[in-house]
Amino acid sequence: MKRISVLLMAVTVSAQSIELAAVVSKPVSKTIELPGEIQPFLTVPIHAKVRGYVDRILVDRGSVVKEGDLLAELSAPEMKAQIAEAESRIQAAHSDRVQADAQLAAAQANFDFLKKAAETPGAVAGNEVIQASKQVDAAKAVVQSRQQAEQATESAARALRDLEAYLRITAPFEGVVTERFVHPGALVGPGADPVLVTLQQISHLRVIAAVPEEDAGSIVKGAQVSFRVPAFPERTYTGVVARISHAVDQKSRTMAVELDAMNRDGSLAPGMYPSIQWPVRRSRPGLFVPKTSVVTTTERTFVVRDRDGHAEWVNVTKGAADGDLVEVMGNLKAGDQVVKRATDEIREGAPLPAGK
Repeated sequence: MKRISVLLMAVTVSAQSIELAAVVSKPVSKTIELPGEIQPFLTVPIHAKVRGYVDRILVDRGSVVKEGDLLAELSAPEMKAQIAEAESRIQAAHSDRVQADAQLAAAQANFDFLKKAAETPGAVAGNEVIQASKQVDAAKAVVQSRQQAEQATESAARALRDLEAYLRITAPFEGVVTERFVHPGALVGPGADPVLVTLQQISHLRVIAAVPEEDAGSIVKGAQVSFRVPAFPERTYTGVVARISHAVDQKSRTMAVELDAMNRDGSLAPGMYPSIQWPVRRSRPGLFVPKTSVVTTTERTFVVRDRDGHAEWVNVTKGAADGDLVEVMGNLKAGDQVVKRATDEIREGAPLPAGK
């Protein structure tokens, strides 16, 4: 009798120490690891706009430049000759126009004199005034023609001077020269002629991610996403979802997404392959219990549910972790009470304390 009393007391003490916790329903978030690729935000092969010989090239691979910095200078002797000829034509056209202005002034003065003289009867023959008027009209036409010719020569010269400005090749944006292809003396020009240098903007980068089709619903423009690169495994970088392709690749079944990432310290480089920690939120909420509620043995994984004041073992499968909680899949529902610190020593059917 004394032994039975001791056992009953032990069971009572054990039962009194049991604490229950509610099964809670909450959104399920997890992170999947995706491969990616880092690309420059801008990359431009720099061509010459006019044909000429490389006179000087002021940059090389690795040169850091600002917008407007001089990259190279070209020489084009035939262009200088064309500009000199155009300037000579401008002077000739200007002289012709000045001469036409003088002839118009003389014709106008003669017409005014004859017109006034004609006011005195018999002083001037009538046809003289008519002829003088025609001479004024003809002189005006010549002046207009010479003005148009002068403007045309000035426009042609201006176009040549604009082309001459293209002999100085400048950086279209701030960046780094990643390739240099020519040396002084090389003949270059527009179209398919050799590229002078390749310029890339790397202070601002594109991080390309291929998101699996089943996780495409987790893509949110403006969301922050972290990633790491093998060169600096201890560092975590952050990018912002900026561009979404909205199309699934038929071969890979993934959707291309671009992150914008700042690279102020220059530690990242185009061509790196980052590991992207992509956040995924499941469309349906999950059921969570304290991690200490889940018991794992060699035979099963289960929680101990309070069923009418008695222990009931419920088989579960563990899912995503969330702090001190873990997702469980099994014959449970939100609001069920489970033992907070469960062990397999709490036998199925054993009494559980009420109100804990």
